[in-house]
Formats: sequence, structure tokens, C-alpha cells
Amino acid sequence: MKTSPTTAHETGKPSAKLRSRQKSLLREMWKQRAAYLFLLPKMILFIAFIVLPVIWAFVISFQEFGIFESEWVGIDNYVATFQNEAFMIALWNTLKYTLVTVPVSILLALTLATLIHPLGRISQSFFRGAFYLPTVTSMVIIAMVWRWVYNYRFGLFNYFLSFFNIPAQDWLNQSDTALWALIIMSILIPPGVGIIMYLAAMGSIPESLYEAAKIDGAGSFQRWWQITVPLLKPTTLYLTMLSLIGSFQVFTQVILMTGGGPGDATETLVHLIYKTGFRDLEFGLASAQAIVLFVITLIFGLIQYRLLYRKSED
Repeated sequence: MKTSPTTAHETGKPSAKLRSRQKSLLREMWKQRAAYLFLLPKMILFIAFIVLPVIWAFVISFQEFGIFESEWVGIDNYVATFQNEAFMIALWNTLKYTLVTVPVSILLALTLATLIHPLGRISQSFFRGAFYLPTVTSMVIIAMVWRWVYNYRFGLFNYFLSFFNIPAQDWLNQSDTALWALIIMSILIPPGVGIIMYLAAMGSIPESLYEAAKIDGAGSFQRWWQITVPLLKPTTLYLTMLSLIGSFQVFTQVILMTGGGPGDATETLVHLIYKTGFRDLEFGLASAQAIVLFVITLIFGLIQYRLLYRKSED
């Protein structure tokens, strides 16, 4: 009776081809050992302060975690998260903030980059610096300035309203205006990163495409819409992902300007997680909320990636 030859998969041993690839990879890593040594300190810090805390947060999300003792509770924290009315309100507020600020910031960055790109080199450098400067300014400082802008008694907004005989508004202490005040603040902060990236991407578009379209009779707007915008889709995808993650993580403006109030009008997910963990000391529940936030952000990111990446390939 003949027996079939034993394969590498059946014996659990790697095949010769796989062993060859592994040896090749190890040889290549050894050749680049100097680069890996330079990366090692950064990787140690990344693992210590990012990877391990994320793993630990996932573990304690299944526990009623205490400083001295913990109890395994399974998915109870996740069930409590979705049954918590405050969490659903924070989720809705965060979604509203995201759905308004992300498209507007991307459109604003694209529009400003389009206006700056035809300018001369010196003018471009000036506007790059002018629009990028606010992005390196601490959000704490920006939030404090905007608190003055929204001040009920002497704020800049109410000062302008007085010219039209409109009564002063208590922007940050009214439920119907507080969240929109934060949204307007975020929109009016110049999207410096987006402008810089769009300008760099526009500079890589061949001029021959515009010249051919101009010969065919295409106007300025047609050339922008048919050539510039489609070729900028990879940049738009990247900026959309960054803006999406940033908007879901909005925190500094909330804690400094409204504290989540009045009531729950400006409560956001990250601010709620902060209060749950560091005010109420419910670390297991806060970790579960953080994991849910990660999954929501991941889902939105994958949807946007599929839509924009497919269009950029077309």
C-alpha cells in the first residue's frame, strides 16, 4: 500500500520557499541594522506608551477595575455603555460635530489652496506660513481666545450683533447655541495642514494636462473640476481620514469652553470617557467606551476609504 508523501504543511515545518524568504528577510534586516537601531528608541516608546496601554484598556474593559482589586464582568461594561443615555447623547453630539466640521474643513482647504496656487513663489510661501501658524498654536490658547469672542458682555460676536440691533446671545451657556459655537470655532480655525498638502499635490500635476484642456476650450472652472479635483482625490482621502479621527477625538475645546454643558448639549465621547474614568473612577466602563469609540471611528474610516479610494481609482 502506497502512502502519499508528507507535505511541509502536514509536518508543521516551513517549506523550502518560505525558509528562503525568511532568510532573505533576515539578511536584509541585518544589512539595515543601523537604521533599525535608530528606530529602536522610538519603537520602545511607542510600544510602552501606545501599544501596551491600548491592550491593557481592552483587557480592563471586561472588568470592574479597581486600584487594589478587580472583578471580571464580561461584556457588562459594553452593555452598560449602550444603555447609558449620556453615552448616546455624547455620540450624537460627536456625530453632528463630525458631519459638519469635516466636509467644511476639507472644502475650505481645497478652496484656499486653489486660490493660493496661481500666486508667485514668495506669495505662496507667505500664505503657507500664515495659514499654517495657527496649527502649531496650542488649542488651549485658541480656546481661551474664543471664550472671549463668545463672551456675553463684551464678546466680539455680540459686539457685531449690536450693529444690527440683535440682542446679545450667551453662546456657550445656551443649549441651542453651545454646540454650534464649538463647530463655528473649529471651522474658522484655518486648515493649515490641508492647505499645505493640497498645494504640494497641485504642484505635482503636469501643466500639459491644463494646456491640452485649454486648447480643447475648457474654461478655468472646467479645468479645475475635471483635472485638479480628480487628481487630488488621494490627498482628499488622507485629509478626510485625519479630520475624521480628529473630530471624533474633540476634547480640549469642550473641557475649556463648556465642560460638556449646559446640561449635555456639548458632551462628546472623549469628554465623557474622561469624566467616567477620572471623575467617577469607573475605569472598566471608561475603557469599554473608549473601545466602542475606536470601533465607530474605524467603521467610518473604512466607509470613507472605500468610497474615496474607489473613486480615485476610477
